[in-house]
Amino acid sequence: MCKFFSFVTVENNRYYFNWQQRQELLKNNPDDLEPDSHSSICAFHRLDEDKVNKFEYNPLTGEFAVDQINDKNNQITSKKWVTKLDFMKVCEPLIIKPIIHPFSLPAPVITKRHKKLLNQWDSVRASVKASVGASVWDSVSDSVRGSVWDSVWDSVRDSIWGSVSDSVWASVWDSVCGYASSFFSIEKWQGISVYPFQCCVDLWERGLVPSYDGTIWRLHSGKNAEKVWSGEIGEDK
Repeated sequence: MCKFFSFVTVENNRYYFNWQQRQELLKNNPDDLEPDSHSSICAFHRLDEDKVNKFEYNPLTGEFAVDQINDKNNQITSKKWVTKLDFMKVCEPLIIKPIIHPFSLPAPVITKRHKKLLNQWDSVRASVKASVGASVWDSVSDSVRGSVWDSVWDSVRDSIWGSVSDSVWASVWDSVCGYASSFFSIEKWQGISVYPFQCCVDLWERGLVPSYDGTIWRLHSGKNAEKVWSGEIGEDK
C-alpha cells in the first residue's frame, strides 16, 4: 500500500496530488481515487502506469523509497527534488518536525509541573479522538495520519507492552492521538481557538507517557518504560 507522500515521474516531469486536489477529492471522488496511490496518480494524469517511476517520501522521517524505476538517473534527481519540496503545497496544515520517541529521552524527576500537565490532560483527553478526527484526519487524509501514527505507536507499544494491562491501553492510545495532533496546524479544534492538547505534547516531549486504569494515573518514562509516578489526579498538585 502506498504511503504519504507518493509521486510519479516521467523524464523530468513530476506528478502528485497537491493540497487543492486533495481537498477536492474529499468533496467529490466518483472514481475512488486515493491521493497517495501511484495508480490513482497515473489515472488522474492519464499516464501509463507501467512506464513511470514511482516513489514515496516521508517528510517526517526523511525516508525515501523506490517502488518502480525505469530510469535510474531519475531516481537521484527525484530524491533531491522531494527533499526540498515545500509540503504546504501537498498538505497545508502539516507541520514538519522530528518525531520524538518519548522513551528514548532520559526519565525526568517528576515535579508539580508534570502533575499539573497530567491534570490538564485528564480534563481534555476524552475529546481528543473526536477533535482530531473532525479537525485533522478528514482534511489531510488517512495517509498523513499514518505517517505519524505508525512511527509513534510502534515505538510506544513495543516499549510499554509489559508495563500496562489491557484495561489501560485506551488511555495510552489517547496520548498517541494527542501527540499526533501536534503535527497539524488547525485554526479551530471543534470550535476551540486555543490548541487544547498542548499538555499532552509537553508531557510526551519530556519523555513521559500517561496511562490510566479508571482510578489511578501513571507516568511511564525511560528506555524500559518504567512507572516513574502513580496516583490519583489532584494529589499533591
